Amino acid sequence: MATVKEVKLAFIGGTGLYQIDGLEIVDSVDIDTPFGNPSDSIKIARFGDRKAAFLPRHGVGHRYLPTEIPVKANIWALKKIGIKKIIAVSAVGSLKEEIRPRDIVIPNQIIDRTKQRPSTFFGDGLVAHLGFADPFCSELSDLLYTTVKDLGYRVHRDETYVCMEGPIFSTRAESNMYRSWGGGVIGMTAIPESKLAREAELCYALIAMSTDYDCWKEDEEDVTIEMIVQNLQANTAAAQSVIKKLMETVQDDVTCACQEAAQFAILTDPKLIPEDVKNKLALFYKKYWK
Repeated sequence: MATVKEVKLAFIGGTGLYQIDGLEIVDSVDIDTPFGNPSDSIKIARFGDRKAAFLPRHGVGHRYLPTEIPVKANIWALKKIGIKKIIAVSAVGSLKEEIRPRDIVIPNQIIDRTKQRPSTFFGDGLVAHLGFADPFCSELSDLLYTTVKDLGYRVHRDETYVCMEGPIFSTRAESNMYRSWGGGVIGMTAIPESKLAREAELCYALIAMSTDYDCWKEDEEDVTIEMIVQNLQANTAAAQSVIKKLMETVQDDVTCACQEAAQFAILTDPKLIPEDVKNKLALFYKKYWK
């Protein structure tokens, strides 16, 4: 993995994220993890003198349902190659009038409505509890917001992302309930990505791309796959221009607390942690149980 040693930034999203003019794919990395195979090969791309990793969340060709995404393997693999910061790009539905289709949202909160997804690396004899009051890295989110705004796109900050199970969309009753809770956008992928990134002590921030008004808006045409695909295609150019700019501006150094999020989290006596669990998670926590 000689070509990836200096890569500290990763983007997780669709395959089209790295199909950018001027972006050169210089390596494709396959990582074996204790949690199975990642969604796909990790592409290492160069733009100018900066490099970043790209991981297609659903696999090339969009093969995984949101619930089927091998998130543990994805996060472990990115940590393994030395990533410190993850920027996720996700399609979302809008829960607010002012968040229009094709707007961009940088959320600062999340509501977990998933039901079937393993969302922790802990268990099996290892007990830990991490803080998740602020689920997105504030420093990285600030940079995302400034970058998107400076590029001239409509962008919203300090919104709440509701993560639903999927793959079917919300009922109108559910959509209105989420609005009453203060939800700003709704999607299917930020959980468990954000939780596992925090446990892995990685900075994680999200670029949410609005594709439609969720079905609460009865004076709008009901959400259709065709509508979402059209807006997804329109959002691609915006996402690509933001990514190019971020590759120029995101610094490798970390000054936030994300990289030490688990410092006081592990409660289990290291002598009692099963060896197979220790082996799986030594990449993250060996420094704490030496």
